[in-house]
Amino acid sequence: MKYAPRKVYIRENSGYVELSYRDFCRRRQADQSYMDKLFIPVQGCLLEVVREQYADFYKDKERWRYLKKLDTKNGLLSLDGFTDSEGNVIDFIVDEAVDVIESAVHVVMAERLKTALSLLSDSEQALVKAIFYEELSEREVGLRLDITQSVVNKRKAKILAKLRRMLEN
Repeated sequence: MKYAPRKVYIRENSGYVELSYRDFCRRRQADQSYMDKLFIPVQGCLLEVVREQYADFYKDKERWRYLKKLDTKNGLLSLDGFTDSEGNVIDFIVDEAVDVIESAVHVVMAERLKTALSLLSDSEQALVKAIFYEELSEREVGLRLDITQSVVNKRKAKILAKLRRMLEN
């Protein structure tokens, strides 16, 4: 055994009794009947079982070992190879189409733009929302605000210049 189990569960009186591994070792040294008991490891503990359960457990374990050996021999990939010791997925495949630095810069710039937009006046925010979020034409925005399309265009240009200055600072 590679390490001492946390607990040992022994069958007594149609139930299980929990022992520390140290207590189990003491009992086993004092009572030779413990040497005939069969145990299987379960989640870091030892559990006493009957002979059929013991045989089934190790038969199944040997079957998995055999299948894993076949997988290795035939070059099959195991999903176990794509997880770390805690079961978290490890990403071995790098998507070269995605530039991580570019993505990070995009996220930072989007946050800065969001902050800059919140600093605009209500009327400036309404114009930006209508043109860029609702995707209305300058003419449609002019009709909504009761101004001409050329005035909408000039205001949009001023707002974009103002945002550009805010983002550069």
